[in-house]
Amino acid sequence: MQKRTCIVAGTIMIVVIAGVYFVFPRNSKITNYPTAQTGPIVAFGDSLVYGTGSTQGHDFVSVLSQKVQQPITNMGRPGDTTAQGIARIPEVQALHPRIVILLLGGNDYLQRVPMDTTFANLKTIISTFQKEGIIVVLLGVRGGVLVDHFASPFADLASQTKSAYVSDVLDGLIGHKDLMSDEVHPNDIGYARIADKVYPVLKSVLQ
Repeated sequence: MQKRTCIVAGTIMIVVIAGVYFVFPRNSKITNYPTAQTGPIVAFGDSLVYGTGSTQGHDFVSVLSQKVQQPITNMGRPGDTTAQGIARIPEVQALHPRIVILLLGGNDYLQRVPMDTTFANLKTIISTFQKEGIIVVLLGVRGGVLVDHFASPFADLASQTKSAYVSDVLDGLIGHKDLMSDEVHPNDIGYARIADKVYPVLKSVLQ
């Protein structure tokens, strides 16, 4: 009887553990590893990708390229919103990248684009790339001065799309004059810190 009770108890425990696993699945897995390993790495976004405020060769994309010892194509365009990012998707697709580093959303906040629209647009961009087998490395930005309204939506988006993710790349930079060239854009030192944040995530994807 005691042996039978142990068996029943063990069976129940297995069922419970299995149930927990399927109700709360692991979200750490990155989806859609590329089918072609020869395509370039592309950084796609706004002025933070372009490197506004940095001197030549000290934007975070250039610094990151040096750190991973691989070329990264810079497709940053100052002023771009997520809607303009959608319009530029074909330009990225034409390069047949294997990895896209995506940084958009800051201009949406500055232009008071509804947050639901911003994150719906980001999801469209990510989904479009992932359907082609492209890995997306999503970089978050802050949405608010006193309260970051973008923190949870960015984390949720990364989890939903199973994208590699780096939270608020400007965290610890804004408000520090020694790290910023203006109120929004880092200087060389600030961009180097962004590269340091992105590097371990990109490195894990490359491995």
